[in-house]
Amino acid sequence: MSHAVHDDEVPLTLESAAPKTLGVLDQGALWANLAVSLLGFSGALFLIDPLGGAPLTLAAALTATVVGSLIGTAMVGLSAIPGTQTGQPAMVLLRGLFGARLSYIPTALNIIQMIGWGAFELWVISMGAMAIFGDTVPYAVWVIVAGVLTTVLTIWPLGAIRLLRRYITIAVIIALIWFAVRFLGDAPPQTGGSWTAFMPAVDYVIALSVSWVPLAADFARHSRSSRAAFTGVVGGYTLAQVACLGLGVYAVAIAGAGAVAADSTAVFVPFVAAPLGALFFAILVLREADQSFANVYSTTVSLQNLMPRVDRRILSTAIGVLTVAIALVVDVTSYGAFLGLIGAVFVPMFAVLAVDYFLLGGSTRWNTAENAPARWSMLLPWALGFAAYWLTTSTPTIAQWDGMWAAVREAIGFTREPWMNGALGGAIVAALVTLAVGALRRRATRDARR
Repeated sequence: MSHAVHDDEVPLTLESAAPKTLGVLDQGALWANLAVSLLGFSGALFLIDPLGGAPLTLAAALTATVVGSLIGTAMVGLSAIPGTQTGQPAMVLLRGLFGARLSYIPTALNIIQMIGWGAFELWVISMGAMAIFGDTVPYAVWVIVAGVLTTVLTIWPLGAIRLLRRYITIAVIIALIWFAVRFLGDAPPQTGGSWTAFMPAVDYVIALSVSWVPLAADFARHSRSSRAAFTGVVGGYTLAQVACLGLGVYAVAIAGAGAVAADSTAVFVPFVAAPLGALFFAILVLREADQSFANVYSTTVSLQNLMPRVDRRILSTAIGVLTVAIALVVDVTSYGAFLGLIGAVFVPMFAVLAVDYFLLGGSTRWNTAENAPARWSMLLPWALGFAAYWLTTSTPTIAQWDGMWAAVREAIGFTREPWMNGALGGAIVAALVTLAVGALRRRATRDARR
């Protein structure tokens, strides 16, 4: 008996094979739309001045955007390839890295972050709608409407992606061009600043991109080829994120950095105030639903790693209701810290997976069965990479957490240099330790055969 909604849609459970229907344009449209976030416009404030009190020059901010986007999307693109080759979603792939039972650890972390992101997106959709229509319709109504739309999209996820490619992407491109032309004329000259906080700004942009690592395979498993998946991620996401953050820099300048710091939704004012701004901004608000859709859908397939035979429509509905409930009371003031925590968890995990899969022969022995044996040794490079991230990053998050790592640095005599980057530090350490673990494993195998 088939468990698919229909032949070209995602199966309802993990027991059926994933259809391979998405080409490079489908993937490119999906990832380009995911990179254009209304939160990203206000997030340009973190890009301009990631440390607070040490703003970047315009050239430094834009360069950090390009560098961080390329590094982050390369990670996301590489993490998508195993999904294409195995046909498995991201958290099921981790059975091959950690074993079935141990994969529940990152699965639980991913479920938490995806629900959080889903709630954030419902909040920003609602605030964007209120920036256009005012208080005529209450915030709670917009949250519920956005939540219903999100849940409907998750029932037909591949159909939603095809819809993005055919219609939404073109409208978004036109809207971005329109706002770029208006803002370049309206924004005050971008002067002053330095390159001092360049690496923290790169860290921030990498975190924006790499937050998608845990769900890349959820969509890449439906790609016709690994090349289509990788090219769609890197090309679509990089171009759109650079455009989004660049536009955000000018929007923050027009709205005023102080106003945006006090209220992140203040960045919406220049968009709505521009000629025809309400129309084009409405396109961006409607498009934001693909962000909440991606988060709810990936939460669903992550839960299927724990419950592989449960109908995803049931899980999607339950998660949709939960994200709506959270969005009604969510506090978005810790947005920057949230990104830092995500990066620290999943950047080193990606590095461990990439080294084991691509360099240590994992692609030939990847075991995603429900009884895949535990690989405890893979937790070591992940944990050390996590620690390396916080030892080398200079991006502030939560005072108590940052203070703890400052104390650790002092205790071990480690000096953090200005050129250090948390994402790269965590990835490099995790990769090197994974290579060392692999070498020890091969030596132990050779010794056992003697």
